[in-house]
Amino acid sequence: MSGALESALRARRESGGKCLVPYLTGGLGDDWLETMQAVAAAGADAIEIGIPFSDPVMDGPTIQLANDRALEAGASPQSILDRVRGADIGVPTAVMTYGNIAYRMGWDRFANTLADAGVSGCILPDIPLEESGAWTAAADQAGIETVLLAAPTAPDERLPRICERSHGFVYAVGLLGITGVRAELADSAKVIAARVKHVTDKPVLVGVGVGTPSQAVEVSEVADGVVVGSAIVQRMLDGGGPEGVAELVAEFRAALDA
Repeated sequence: MSGALESALRARRESGGKCLVPYLTGGLGDDWLETMQAVAAAGADAIEIGIPFSDPVMDGPTIQLANDRALEAGASPQSILDRVRGADIGVPTAVMTYGNIAYRMGWDRFANTLADAGVSGCILPDIPLEESGAWTAAADQAGIETVLLAAPTAPDERLPRICERSHGFVYAVGLLGITGVRAELADSAKVIAARVKHVTDKPVLVGVGVGTPSQAVEVSEVADGVVVGSAIVQRMLDGGGPEGVAELVAEFRAALDA
């Protein structure tokens, strides 16, 4: 059975469209929750809520700076989830953070806290498939969809196992490296999307290195859609406010729908 996250993405795909999942840093600015609501209204199919961590190994300078600012302002996993709980964001949400936070809280407690806050999915990029058993057991019990990452270097025999264990969608990592806006889409983005699409019917979204509407359109020729992080977070850092961030998301939506 698909959860709310996977159901929303499948619905977009089945209607002939491409999926758009913006990433926004939780706790960044006083209006971050209002920004998420505006982004949902602008056409996002789901939203990744980044829970700031002091050593975000997957993330580049933009999201690192956003993490630092949110942490300096007092953001914590609990404070972010307390704000999300009961909020009508408008689309399913998935938390993206790092294994230390979940482990420190306790796998079961973390999963149940996400579920209690109304979060549908979770991405822990530094926990590989082979070490994910304790977390996925807790997540499954709480009804949390665990999104796993498929790297460009993943061997063919490993991809089906990643896809089988992933729920919500399969996160195809567009390039080797950290998050950030690049001038051009990496060739590896389409390659990994095609390889993952070959072994699963679950939604396949490409993230990392997708920073412009044209890049989103290009990679979605193969993938079912995109995750857009650094470009969105940069707009938050620049003080764009809910309207400014939503305007950027609307540009991605319009390009994918064209």
